[in-house]
Amino acid sequence: MSTITIDRARSIIAGALAHGHEAGMNALCVAVLDAGGHLIAFEREDGVANRRFDVAHGKAYGAISIGINSRQLGEAAIDRPHFVNGLTNAIGGALVPVPGGVIVIDPDGRSIGAVGVSGDTSDNDEAAALVGIAAAGLTAKG
Repeated sequence: MSTITIDRARSIIAGALAHGHEAGMNALCVAVLDAGGHLIAFEREDGVANRRFDVAHGKAYGAISIGINSRQLGEAAIDRPHFVNGLTNAIGGALVPVPGGVIVIDPDGRSIGAVGVSGDTSDNDEAAALVGIAAAGLTAKG
């Protein structure tokens, strides 16, 4: 597999949203990107704030652009804020360095896309992304 298909993207979204409902999370939005950072699929639930797309997309886009999950980007922002600020500028501003952006890998360990979730706490967003990835039969980068 070299990319995330539209069917898999829809499965990721369904799994992430179902997890959010089961866990009693706030309304979520989920963005699924391919390895080039292009949007494959996006869904937002009723009640999600109007700019949550930008947050979900920024989590996923930052992760796939830099090659590490957005949680690690957040950790880097604490230790090296100027570096992460430079990365944000280098990729056009679409980098949100908090948990919720997770890279999807193929069986050979190659990045094939990323998922970004926004709407609840960053830790809960990340949990929903991980469940969605697993629900689609894919693997998240650790």
